[in-house]
Amino acid sequence: MLKLNVKNETSRLRVVILGTAKSNGPVPSVADCYDPKSIESVLDGTYPKEEDMILEMDAVETVLRKYDVKVYRPNIIKDCNQIFSRDIAFVIEDKIIRANILPDREREIEAIRYVWNQVDRENRIVLPKECHVEGGDVMLWDDYIFMGTYSGEDYADYITARTNMDAVIAIQELFPEKTVKAFELRKSNTNPKENALHLDCCFQPIGKGKAIIYKAGFLIEREYQWLVDFFGEENIFEITQDEMYNMNSNIFSISDDVIISEKNFTRLNAWLHNEGFIVEEVPYAEIGKQGGLLRCTTMPLIRD
Repeated sequence: MLKLNVKNETSRLRVVILGTAKSNGPVPSVADCYDPKSIESVLDGTYPKEEDMILEMDAVETVLRKYDVKVYRPNIIKDCNQIFSRDIAFVIEDKIIRANILPDREREIEAIRYVWNQVDRENRIVLPKECHVEGGDVMLWDDYIFMGTYSGEDYADYITARTNMDAVIAIQELFPEKTVKAFELRKSNTNPKENALHLDCCFQPIGKGKAIIYKAGFLIEREYQWLVDFFGEENIFEITQDEMYNMNSNIFSISDDVIISEKNFTRLNAWLHNEGFIVEEVPYAEIGKQGGLLRCTTMPLIRD
């Protein structure tokens, strides 16, 4: 059996699910895309090729194995996009919580059923149907759970609004000893530069008490300011709109001082080196054309 343990974003990683790009399916139609970045790549003819994405994900698996991390991969479902494992479930403490995701993506859950079944039944949580949540909107920081959400009356109009306040309340009830902080995110179905698909698209805490943040991803300035004050301005790396668009906040921590980052994030990677991090640089720009990056494709199961 798997004894799950995840309390924050940066403790030493031991076991993780990494998505897969194999049998990813044909280039989708615009109508079948879930986010504006994918729509953009379909329309301009740059939608990533399966073989390129397989190479990128293999590079991440190589880094994970270098640090002795046990890596699970989803079972392959023919012609199904299974890249973003963070979307379909997430772990808090010793519990795995199934995400209530877009109905079209139900099959992805079945592909990791063999991992789900290794967890004690009492620690497998399925939230009520009205609770919408995806793992990219859920961030653990010891006594805090940070959650991205959108509570506008036009919530149903946004395919990019993935986590609602019902889910925020449900998570708080599941973990009453923790402080759940919700942050309203800016949403756009059509403009990837104006859309924070998940919280990890505009914010991420990293080791040494530092964090990456994009101010305009937050709808309410005081909520952004709360995070800046919480981590301390001197510990914050502010990214630009273009850096947000290229997913600079969506990197992945193996430990407090080891980070996997995209090799083209030159300004961020230089800052990380300067702050004393070991930066494992990988090519991931093709994956990024689908609106997610390193954190989105990984689902930690066990950290120290």
